[in-house]
Amino acid sequence: MKPIETEVCAYTLTSCEAARTGGARRVELCAGAAEGGTTPSAAAIRMARAVPGLELSVMIRPRGGDFLYTDTEFEQMRQEIRFARACGADGVVLGLLTPDGRIDLPRTAALVAEAGPMAVTFHRAFDMTRDLHEALEAVVRAGCRRILTSGGRNTALEGIGTLRTLVAAAAGRIAIMAGSGIRPDNARQIADTGVDALHFSARKPHDSGMRFRRAGISMGGCAAVDEYALYEADPAVIRAITSQFNP
Repeated sequence: MKPIETEVCAYTLTSCEAARTGGARRVELCAGAAEGGTTPSAAAIRMARAVPGLELSVMIRPRGGDFLYTDTEFEQMRQEIRFARACGADGVVLGLLTPDGRIDLPRTAALVAEAGPMAVTFHRAFDMTRDLHEALEAVVRAGCRRILTSGGRNTALEGIGTLRTLVAAAAGRIAIMAGSGIRPDNARQIADTGVDALHFSARKPHDSGMRFRRAGISMGGCAAVDEYALYEADPAVIRAITSQFNP
């Protein structure tokens, strides 16, 4: 079996440390877990870069929601890429679409050029396109290093058949990284599709240390969100995945 890279989606510096302890090769540093990942803060990028023995990819996403960006948002993405590069990041993660559900090839290529030597991952905006194989060819033309995908489904396990066809279509021109719903009990099955990497969060809830808890108030205006549950990557879960590929 070919080597498999492992990447942890980390929303905190604590999770970055957990990724290193658990034997992951790389982290995708994000903010905004509830939105599926947005650009992290300047301090978080600098501090994550200081974690030894870990490659750093930085999410470049100015907001949650769709992947159709205004000129102002696009310029923000350019500047965020410059900042990540200045901080010594190894890569950036981004995704831009056109109104008709295709890859925004000119803008994606422009951001790849902005990234310079950093590896560019096209994230799961890929899964929101109208035609995954057409999208793959566009991402290749844009010059991205890898695609993060669940095979166009909610989870990689659901999209496992499509992952196989994407690996075949990529034919080594671009790395295919499977993500969404990857756990220790299905990691091997998903890796057997021939993907080049696995992407997972391995998060577990931890109860807040707050003793006084004010009821009836939500900072996000959503009572369904438990603001006293903290989610961090679990190094034991990470190790349970990485050890299958790097004993």
